[in-house]
Amino acid sequence: MTQMTGGQALMKSLYLEGVRVIFGLPGVQLYHAMDALYDEPGIRFITTRHEQATTYMADGYSRAGGGIGTALMVPGPGLLNAASGISTAYSASSPILVVSGQVERDMIGVDRGVLHEVNDQQDCIRPITKWAERILDPAKVPDVVHEAFYHLKTGRPRPVEIEIPPETLADMADVELREPEEYPQPGADSRQIAEAAKVLKEAESPMILVGGGVISSGASRELIRVAEFLQAPVLATAEGRGAISDHHPLSLGAMRLRNDPFGQDDYGHDVILAVGTRIQNPQFINGQRVVQIDIDPEELGRNYDDTLGIQGDARVTLAGLYDALSSTMSAKPSRQAEIDRLKVTRTQTEPRVEPQDSYLDAVRNAMPEDGILIAGMTQMGYYSRAYYPVYEPRTFITSSYSGNLGYAYPVALGAKVAQPDKAVVALSGDGGFLFNSQEMATAVQHGINVVVVVFNDNAYGNVLRDQVTRFDGRSIGAELHNPDFIKLAEAYGVKGMRANDSKELESKLREALELDAPVLIEVPVGMMPTPFT
Repeated sequence: MTQMTGGQALMKSLYLEGVRVIFGLPGVQLYHAMDALYDEPGIRFITTRHEQATTYMADGYSRAGGGIGTALMVPGPGLLNAASGISTAYSASSPILVVSGQVERDMIGVDRGVLHEVNDQQDCIRPITKWAERILDPAKVPDVVHEAFYHLKTGRPRPVEIEIPPETLADMADVELREPEEYPQPGADSRQIAEAAKVLKEAESPMILVGGGVISSGASRELIRVAEFLQAPVLATAEGRGAISDHHPLSLGAMRLRNDPFGQDDYGHDVILAVGTRIQNPQFINGQRVVQIDIDPEELGRNYDDTLGIQGDARVTLAGLYDALSSTMSAKPSRQAEIDRLKVTRTQTEPRVEPQDSYLDAVRNAMPEDGILIAGMTQMGYYSRAYYPVYEPRTFITSSYSGNLGYAYPVALGAKVAQPDKAVVALSGDGGFLFNSQEMATAVQHGINVVVVVFNDNAYGNVLRDQVTRFDGRSIGAELHNPDFIKLAEAYGVKGMRANDSKELESKLREALELDAPVLIEVPVGMMPTPFT
């Protein structure tokens, strides 16, 4: 054991567990944690301009493959400000570590009204965390951090939170640090795998539906082996984009935003293998048998009754499923001609709309294939979920069902910190961008070279269009007065550009990516047609 403060125990424990970046905003309850961080040069501290950005950046860092994204903030309003990012990570099954301060140890639960007090703040975030714990004894810091990483690395990946009052960070104690552990993910029970293999063996025309669980478990190779063996076309949810490359002949691309006919009789699928998806839209399935693989047992059969549930990590379970299939049958003969006809049918009936389609083509043309796109809650972001081609895992990031404005730019900053050598582009609307436009200062200060494309219609565009078209032209609260975005960017030290059409957008985006600097590209647009057709 070694004598150290709780703050020193915290930072040393985080470093041992592999944390190399913390996104945070310091404050009075965190002074002894920050002082301990000064002595841990192996951990980079990125100061944000709002607590909301701490967890968004941690989420982007984690989902882009940087490891466990870690956020640090003061208690009370600091943690509540960060809650939107925690909620996004929770909905997207993203493992982030949230480290929050607390009020003075003797004031916890007293409800006296001391600085930053929320009584009890953990009640506010329990619905959006997998696990949360409070540390009162500095000697317990290594054990709690170690347990936090156990929850982060096992089961369904989701946020966890630990909170520490200032005295615990300041007090000295005899501390025994913990070495990190690796936790093998479990595959499904062999009997379940055998049953699934039997159903798929007997299927005449199976299809595979993939979600974010394939991405988070790193199961792309195993997925493709099973798909090729079964000659099963693969359709991805928005969160599952990149699990199979859209170049692959078996890829059907992404689910449509609404009214996807993949389960209808014309498509001919008799069994659907659903991997790492909760099947949020069971209405698209038309009576087929579903074999569902998921790490979370609560998701098995939750949304669709005729389900054979297989609990296990996607990568390990798909590997076991391939072994079970290949040991009892030969690979199915090529269905490529049939699948190609299906793709043509699907393409011919796709509800593509302009100008979204042209702008999205411009972005894809300018981006390298391994570039990372963050799809904001904007007309272009919605549209990209269905129609932006994705070629590699962890290169397309959405807010999942959280659906919150303002997340795209800070998430992109976190993704760029995780992958500094890759192009990272955020698609945002003017309304959403101004939620966190102050993080341009963070980008400049820390050299985070993200390009944000702001489609500016001077409105909360989706709301305005819906009000106009659904309520006899009456609109209220959706029209906006905006700054000059070019001047705003330049005031922060960000390069500002403007593109007036899709051709200019492609050219400007190529130029921006070559600069390798923080860039904002404004695209003035009018009211766009709904992508939800």
